[in-house]
Amino acid sequence: MLTQTRYEHIALTEDGVPILADTTMKVIELVLARIAYGWSAEELHFQFPHLSLGQIYSALAYYWDHRETFEQEIEQRLVRVDQIQQQAEPSPLAARLKEKGLL
Repeated sequence: MLTQTRYEHIALTEDGVPILADTTMKVIELVLARIAYGWSAEELHFQFPHLSLGQIYSALAYYWDHRETFEQEIEQRLVRVDQIQQQAEPSPLAARLKEKGLL
């Protein structure tokens, strides 16, 4: 069950996660693509052609209106990635590349 928001193309999941309505794409995933690659709304539309420009602009507006919350979630994700990387066993491929001086 989804909860509608005042943003035309944004709905909230039961867990309160904002997604693009009628899709399974989380707003944060679109925002992360924008941040990582510096893509404009038009480039995001090119990269995600199943999304309309209206959906993309609505997601970006939602992000800017809730930026602090998103920034906190992004930081939490980065911390979690660091934890996982520190706990992970070294990759056999990485070890071979290091042996050859390629890493």
